[in-house]
Amino acid sequence: MEQRTALYAEHLALGARMVPFGGWDMPLHYGSQLEEHRAVRRAAGVFDVSHMLAVDVRGAGAGPYLRRLLANDVARLRTPGKALYSCMLNPAGGVIDDLIVYFLADDAFRVVVNAGTAPKDLDWMTAQTGGVDVHLSPRRDLAMLAVQGPAARAAVLPLLDGALRDRAAALAPFVALADGDRLVARTGYTGEDGFELTLPNDAVVSLWRALLAAGVRPCGLGARDTLRLEAGMSLYGQDMDESVSPLESGLAWTVALDPPDRDFVGRAALESLRARGDLRRFVGLLLEDKGVLRAHQKVFAGDREIGEITSGGYAPTLDRSIALARVAGGVGDRCTVEVRGRRLAATVVKPPFARHGQALVGL
Repeated sequence: MEQRTALYAEHLALGARMVPFGGWDMPLHYGSQLEEHRAVRRAAGVFDVSHMLAVDVRGAGAGPYLRRLLANDVARLRTPGKALYSCMLNPAGGVIDDLIVYFLADDAFRVVVNAGTAPKDLDWMTAQTGGVDVHLSPRRDLAMLAVQGPAARAAVLPLLDGALRDRAAALAPFVALADGDRLVARTGYTGEDGFELTLPNDAVVSLWRALLAAGVRPCGLGARDTLRLEAGMSLYGQDMDESVSPLESGLAWTVALDPPDRDFVGRAALESLRARGDLRRFVGLLLEDKGVLRAHQKVFAGDREIGEITSGGYAPTLDRSIALARVAGGVGDRCTVEVRGRRLAATVVKPPFARHGQALVGL
């Protein structure tokens, strides 16, 4: 049986189409995925992301532990609340998961991992704690909402307590504010501004209802996927997994190789891959012909197969089909994609395709 978030009854009351996702029963949409997508690009939408798991990492060894566990370097986090996006790798350099880590204090961090990978993530994280003064606390007592869009922050701020409201209004992007178990983070997965809010399960229904009363549109997984695709943001299990490194997933920027003496898990494998000099590229594709780009479709340069699409679909902001693809290093600015037995023309671009309500490519 799929797990359910504290907002399950709210989703049903709104007529959501519920689907299984990562072991959870989640809303795909509330009637129109397209209108939900547009609401986030133009105004504000709210997503129930309580299926994701917050893990508190505490203890004197928390910092050194995370510096070895993650490919990005938490030593870069010096201001309480600062967030860092990173991959957690296996020894072969494959991606166990991508995640966000928040620095709360020298001995306190919060890591947020994906729903479908949470059990294996916890097993791996626990296995790396040997001999280190660190304690891991999975927080299934907490719910999470992502409120995204150009009007998102203005909708959220009046619903926060007075002192918290003023501090949250001053948050810079990719910084969070902790207030006990609550966390207000200026982060997201849509390419728009907004907040990701963590709070106790027993408090989330009232906040959800208040957001809807303020005109924020409820949004499901469908819009979340098209928004993140337009924003050029990778999805675990499609754009990367344990068989591929961040260097070939558009995530080389999340790998901190300096200082050279930081021995994080997977470092030796990544350095070996770089030294070989034949890394595949992670690119964006704009379909020029009629059709829809989907994951696993083959990409060609002339008659030579050079890779495949990892994520694809219709982009409402561009009104055309787009994709992310992993291809051979020598690809030019044009290619073809095999769609239903036909080779369709596509332009190779650098993601993102759209952010902050605007198309960035194909203009």
